[in-house]
Amino acid sequence: MTGPTPPPAPAPSPSPSRVLICDDQELIRMGLRMVVDSQPDLTVVGEAADGGAAIAGVAALEPDLVLMDVRMPGLDGLAATEHLCAQPHGPRILVVTTFDLDEYAYTALRAGANGFLVKDAPAEEILVTVRAVLRGEVMVAPSLTRRLVERFVRQPPTSGSAQRGRLAALTEREREVLALVARGLANGEIAERLFVGETTVKTHLGRVLTKLGLRDRIHAVIFAYESGLIRAGD
Repeated sequence: MTGPTPPPAPAPSPSPSRVLICDDQELIRMGLRMVVDSQPDLTVVGEAADGGAAIAGVAALEPDLVLMDVRMPGLDGLAATEHLCAQPHGPRILVVTTFDLDEYAYTALRAGANGFLVKDAPAEEILVTVRAVLRGEVMVAPSLTRRLVERFVRQPPTSGSAQRGRLAALTEREREVLALVARGLANGEIAERLFVGETTVKTHLGRVLTKLGLRDRIHAVIFAYESGLIRAGD
C-alpha cells in the first residue's frame, strides 16, 4: 500500500537582481545599500567611489543595474555611463542626481542612461524606481523630462537639418504625438487631447521610436527639440 503523494516541491525563488552602487560619498552609498538590501528581490553586489571603479565593478560582478552618481573625482559618471551603455550586454544605468538636474545628468540620458533617481528621494520611491528600471522602463516623469531638456537644449545643432529630414518618415498624427510628448504630456493626457484611447497613443509613440531609431521616450523628447519640431518655451 502506497503512502500519500508528497506535495510538489515549491518553485525556486528567482535570484535577486544585482545592484552596483557608484557614488563618491560614503554616506550616500551606505544609505542606498540599506534601502536596496532590505528587499528580498534586490541585492547590492558592490560599491564604487568613481566611474573607473564602477566600470571595473561591472566587469567583475556583472550587476543588472548600476546606481550612478554624475559628479565624482577621476572618471565621472557621465564618462562611465557612456562606456557602459556602449557595451552590448551592459547593465541598466539609473542616474543618481541632485534635484536641480545638472547638465551631466542630461548628457548621461543622451548617452543611454535609463532614468533619474534623486539623491534625497524616500526609500519607497527609490525602490519603485529601481524595480521599474530593472523591468525595462525609463523612469523620468514627462514633466521632469521637459524641464530637463528645456534647460539644456538650446538651438538645434548643425545636424538639425538632417534631424528634420528624419521627421518626414512620420505621419501627421505621429508628429503630433511626438510634439505632445516633448511638451511634457503623459500618455493619458495626450489621449484626452487627441480624443483617442491611451493604447492608441502608445501605438503611435512606439511607431515614432521605431521609425526614428530612438531608444525610449526621453530620446524622443530630445529629438523633438533638436530637430526643431518644437522649441524651448513652446
